[in-house]
Parts: sequence; structure tokens; C-alpha cells
Amino acid sequence: MIVKQADDKQPQLDILRDLLTHPDADAGTKKRIEQEIRNIQAGVRGEAEAAYEMQVHYGASKNWMIINDLRIEHDGLVAQIDHLLINRLMDIWVCESKHFTEGIAINDHGEFSAFFGSKPYGVPSPIEQNNKHILILQRFFNSGAVKLPSRLGFTIKPTLRSLVLVSKGARISRPKKKIDGLDCIVKNDQMCQLIEKAMDGSNPLIVAKFIGLDTLEGIARDIVSHHKPIQFNWAAKFGLSMDRYEAAKVAIVEDAPAMEPARLNQENNTAPPTTENEKNGEQQSSKKKLICSACEIPITYTIAKFCWFNKKRFNGDIYCMEGQKKF
Repeated sequence: MIVKQADDKQPQLDILRDLLTHPDADAGTKKRIEQEIRNIQAGVRGEAEAAYEMQVHYGASKNWMIINDLRIEHDGLVAQIDHLLINRLMDIWVCESKHFTEGIAINDHGEFSAFFGSKPYGVPSPIEQNNKHILILQRFFNSGAVKLPSRLGFTIKPTLRSLVLVSKGARISRPKKKIDGLDCIVKNDQMCQLIEKAMDGSNPLIVAKFIGLDTLEGIARDIVSHHKPIQFNWAAKFGLSMDRYEAAKVAIVEDAPAMEPARLNQENNTAPPTTENEKNGEQQSSKKKLICSACEIPITYTIAKFCWFNKKRFNGDIYCMEGQKKF
């Protein structure tokens, strides 16, 4: 069963594309922004491929819970987890998705390289990256943040297992020397086979840990309730002033109701106005929708759309990027 789908990354991509028009964005800054856009798009593709394989094998089963794109904050630390797979034995597979187009290579020291144009370049170890996520997640469970099941007075604690998922079209060059932990790296289309093999090798007595279907779903939804999506200040990352950016967009904002009534109507699931009075009313309403609810400064359509996509977080209102930090 799929308990949570991945968060929509399109609003972030829209903001980044808007920043390409920033008056202070020079050629070097634009190049960095474009690279960030490519990184997000590659990440989305990798996560989507892995999510599809999980859905095919486990999506219809109530014995498995699938959580995609989970961000947990605990004790000042953050775990950004691509996927969680949870079964009735309280096995939790913590999955890190990687979209290496041309594959990865691991040397005898356990160091990782990816390829661009067949040329290798060093990348951080996805195994260590996932190990950190698991450590934070383990502390999160130990804190009592999620109510765990118990039997005969004993708490049934989850067993956290690591998986690093690589695109099924990429190559994996493994070292001849045996290095602990490399077995967790697998292509997306081999994921299910690895999981089933691990379960076949489990101690038969472990069935005593079996939990009910309702309990399993309850745990998964409890975990998801702690999801805290990040609101990233992309302008600040690239050293760009949002004040100058917003000022440069004021004219576009003022013209937005006349330029994009259908687009604004589509966001709010309302029919296009049919009379002149309705059109005037729509324009006034649209202008209000492009004003920050906190400081009343004009904001761009892209920033407003991000708030619309996150209505629950912002209580149905829209805010500038500074105002969004308060939520």
C-alpha cells in the first residue's frame, strides 16, 4: 500500500527557472542555477523509477507500506529519505535512490565515482549517506515519536535495513576486493529479488514479531505525520536579492490577471468568467491572490503557486519567501 507519494518538485523548478531572469544573475550564476535544475530533474527521475518498481511489487499489498520522499527532523538533525518499505515483521528498508546516467564505480577503498561523458568524477558514498539517515531514523524511533506495537509487555522495535537503488540502465563497477556493505547497492529492477532473498534467510522464530494489518498501516501513517517538507531559499543560495527580484516582477504581477485568467482559474478549479462584471471581479480576486498575506507586497505567480500546492501548510493563504519561513 502506498501511504505517501513524493512531494511535487515542480514549484521548486519553477522558482529556479524564474531566478534565471533575475537582474543580478550573471552568466556564472545562471550556469549554477541550470545545474541545480538538472540535479533536481535527475533526482525526480531516479525516485520515480524506484517508486514504480515498489508500486508494481508491493503497491497492492496490505502487508507492505510504501512511503516516498520522507523528511524527518529530529534533535537538530535531518534525514531526507527517498523511500521507506515497511512489512509486518517490522522490517523497514531505508532506500536511497540514485540516478547515475552512466553508472557508478567503486574502488578497493570503497570510494565512489560517477561518469560524465565516460569521464569519472568523485561522488560521496551513497552507502554512508544512507547510514546517516538510518542512524537519525533509529534515534527518532527510540525517542518514542512513533507509537510502536508491543507484545507480552515488550516493545516490537523495527529493524532498519539499507538499500541504495541505482537506475536499471546504469552500470555498476564493483571492486575485486570484498568490501562490507556493497551488497546493499542494487539496480531498481533487482530490488524485489534482494528483499525476498533477505526475508527467506530470516530466522523462522521471527514470525513472532508479526503485527496486524491495521497496526502496520497505523505505524506508517504515524511516521508520515512527522514529515516536514523543506522550503528552500533558492535566491539566497545563489546570492541573489529577493527584493530586487520582486521589484523587477511587479509589472508582470500587475498584468497577470489580464494575461492568465484561465491559468488562475485552473489552479482554483473554477470556470472562466462569462460576463464583463465577472471578468472584472476575477481580475480583482487574482490581484489579491498575488499579494503576500503577511506583508502585502506583490509576489510572482510562481511563488503563489507554491503556496497553492501547499494549502495545508499555509492555511490556504499565500506568502512571499520571507513570510513562508514562519511556517
